[in-house]
Amino acid sequence: MYNEIDLDKIDINSEPPTEEPARQYYFMAKCRGWVQEFKKKNGRCPFFFTQTFGCQMNARDSEKICGILETIGYVQTDEEEADLVLYNTCTVRENANNKIYGRLGYLNGYKKKNPDMKIALCGCMMQEKGPVEKITKSYPFVDIIFGTHNFFKFAELLVQSFETGQTVVDIWEDTEKIVEKLPTVRKFPFKSGVNIMFGCNNFCSYCIVPYVRGRERSRKPEEILSEIRSLAADGVVEIMLLGQNVNSYGKTLDNPISFAELLKEVEKISGIERIRFMTSHPKDLSDELIEVMKNSSKICHHLHLPVQSGSTRLLEKMNRKYTKEEYLSLVGKLRKAIPDIAITTDIIVGFPGETEQDFEETMDVVRKADYDSAFTFIYSKRTGTPAASYEDQVPEHMVKERFDRLLKEVQEIAARKSMQLEGKVEKVLFEHQNEQDEALITGRLSNNSVVHVKGSVELIGKIRDVKLTECKGFYYYGELYGHA
Repeated sequence: MYNEIDLDKIDINSEPPTEEPARQYYFMAKCRGWVQEFKKKNGRCPFFFTQTFGCQMNARDSEKICGILETIGYVQTDEEEADLVLYNTCTVRENANNKIYGRLGYLNGYKKKNPDMKIALCGCMMQEKGPVEKITKSYPFVDIIFGTHNFFKFAELLVQSFETGQTVVDIWEDTEKIVEKLPTVRKFPFKSGVNIMFGCNNFCSYCIVPYVRGRERSRKPEEILSEIRSLAADGVVEIMLLGQNVNSYGKTLDNPISFAELLKEVEKISGIERIRFMTSHPKDLSDELIEVMKNSSKICHHLHLPVQSGSTRLLEKMNRKYTKEEYLSLVGKLRKAIPDIAITTDIIVGFPGETEQDFEETMDVVRKADYDSAFTFIYSKRTGTPAASYEDQVPEHMVKERFDRLLKEVQEIAARKSMQLEGKVEKVLFEHQNEQDEALITGRLSNNSVVHVKGSVELIGKIRDVKLTECKGFYYYGELYGHA
C-alpha cells in the first residue's frame, strides 16, 4: 500500500484523517515539509540513528520506524551523533533499563552541541510507569516517549514535537488496535519478519512481557497472507512469523483459525521457500502443528521450544502450565515426526526455591531432549512480576556453580549433534559477506546453523546446496555443491 502513496499529494492544510494508517501518512507529509526546510538551511538531509534492544518483535517494530523516517526524508547513519536518535527499548531484565539510562547520559553532550537534535524512546521499557517518570525528571532533554501499543503513531508524535517544542509522552495502557501497512525498511531484502499476533496471555511468574505488551490479539489471516504475497513479489524467499506465543494464534479472531491452518495457507504462497516462526509455548504445541511441520516442504526444521526448567515443581511456580513429562513427550513426538529437526530452548538457573534436585531435573531434560543449542540465563529479579517477591532466593555462588555445569552439558551435546552433519550436503540461504573474511559468504541451514562458504556476493539472497566440509562446534565451513 505505502508504495502507492505520494506524500506530495496529501493536503497538509486540511484536517488529519481519523482512519489509520491514512492519518499517519498525513503526518509523514507534514514531517517531510520540515525535512525540506532543514535541507534548505543545512544543505543536507537530516540523519537518524536507531538502536534496538530485545526481541525480534522489537526488531520488526524498528524496521517500521526506520521506514517512516526514510519516507519522511531522513537518512540512516551508524553515528549516534545524529539529528534524530531513537532507542527501541527492552525491559525483560532490569539491567536492560540501566543500559538506556547510560546511553541517555551519553547523548546529553550531543544534545547540548545540537539543541535541534531529537531524542526518542519507545518499546517495552516505556510501558512502565517508574522508568518513564525517571526519564522525564532526570533526562528532560528527551523529546518523545511512546510505548509498544502505539508505535505506529511515530510520525504524528514527531509533528507534535516539532510544533510544540515540548516533551511528548504518549503511552497507552492497552489496545485492541492493530495498524499495519506502514513503510518498512528491511534489514535483508530476501527475508523478513511478519507479525501475526501481539501481546501475551500466559503471565509466567518471572516475566514482565504481558504487562508491557498487553493481552493477545491476532491479525486477520487475510491481512497476513496479503503481506506475505507482497513480500514474495518483492523478492523475499524466507519469512519469520512472529508472536510472543505463535501457537495460540487465532484464538481472539471473530472467525478463529489455528496456527497450523495459517501455516498451510502460507505454504501455498509462490516465491516463499522457507518459513520460520517463533516463539512457541509448549502448552499450546498441538499434534496438528507437528503434522503440518512434518508434511511441509517449506517450514524449516528448527523449533525453539523454551522449557525454562526441568522441575515440575518449579514449572508450576513459574506458571508454565506443563510438567516435565509433558514437555519430554512433546519433544519425543517432534523427533519421531521430523527426525532431523533442531530443537533449541531457553533455561533459567536459580529460580527462587530451586534445589539441587530441581536442578538435576533440568539437567535430565537437557540430556533427554538432546538440544541442538540452548540459551541459558541466571535468574534475576524483575520488579513488577510475582516471582520478584518469592522467598528462598538461591545464593549467588550456588547459582553460578549450577549455571557452569549446565553450560558445559549444553555445549557438549550441541557440539556432538553438530558433528553429525559434517560431510553432508544441505541447503543454505546466504545472508551476508563475512565480516572477518571478505572471501567468505555466510548463510544459514534450515536448522538455523551458520555456514561459511568461499564465494562472491552474488550468492547473497540465494539458496544453494552446500557440502559441510568442517564442523567448528557451533558453525560450519562448506563448499558449493553441484554448481559450476
